[in-house]
Amino acid sequence: MSAAASLLAKAPVFKPFRLAMIQLGNIGADKAANLQHARAKILEAGSKKPDLIVLPECFNSPYGHVHFPVYAENIGFVEGEKYDIERSESESVKMLAAAAKETGAWLIGGSIPEREVSTNNVYNTCTVYSPDVAGSLVTIHRKVHLFDIDIPGKIKFTESETLTGGTKTSMFDTPFARIGLGICYDVRFPELAMIAARAGCQMLIYPGAFNMTTGPLHWELLQRSRAVDNQVYFSMVSPARNPSSGYQAWGHSMAVDPMGKVLAEAEDGEEILYVEIDPKTFEDARAGIPVTQQRRFDVYPDVSARESK
Repeated sequence: MSAAASLLAKAPVFKPFRLAMIQLGNIGADKAANLQHARAKILEAGSKKPDLIVLPECFNSPYGHVHFPVYAENIGFVEGEKYDIERSESESVKMLAAAAKETGAWLIGGSIPEREVSTNNVYNTCTVYSPDVAGSLVTIHRKVHLFDIDIPGKIKFTESETLTGGTKTSMFDTPFARIGLGICYDVRFPELAMIAARAGCQMLIYPGAFNMTTGPLHWELLQRSRAVDNQVYFSMVSPARNPSSGYQAWGHSMAVDPMGKVLAEAEDGEEILYVEIDPKTFEDARAGIPVTQQRRFDVYPDVSARESK
């Protein structure tokens, strides 16, 4: 049995849940102020009793390759080992863990710049917290695909000047779903989503910050594509647009169902969206259009097969 099939057999039963997406605004140069504001919005979202709350990409610092090393924090998470929140050196992790505990909700902490002390590498890292008594850090995802693009006359951006790409797929289990993770540019690489879906993920969530060039072109298209390709729920959560920042985020945080229907979409300002995630749509999509049972791995390779090696 492949690793994906093994995971699928153990995936939690998909249950209805409420998702809260925080399109966070007022992200500036003051990290303490950014964290304070993010905490306030998490608590505001928590007042509506969601099961899962999501922050945007790079929520604790300005977005830009020159900023990442300056704002980077040592997280020190090791997969499979219990993480000690109290001894953490990351002020962002401590805030997020406390907020998860206080709201009683699972929390995807968008992403923050992370510095790995042993290598001095800097990563764009998503952290995930359970609402247990300690607000446990349960997993991290380091952005796999770095945003190195050059569209003449429109935008040039090179994350690889200061960031290192992650090397693994990431997912986590809750009492209501298995959730797959990515960050922003990861969405353009369908293999990552395929692997997560074939490992039993019922929803994929990618904090992201598309810009004013790629946002209008591809933000919705890519999310609907990944949702339909894999017959999963899909969501990307963006920062709000800030006219005074060097990098203009597109905004438009959204959630898409397994049939490609947009369930909710923000505008470009600060906003909290709430979406009810219904397993019936997931089940009906897979029963009515059974692509999960019709793949021809005798004709083309299964990209999830390498996970079993």
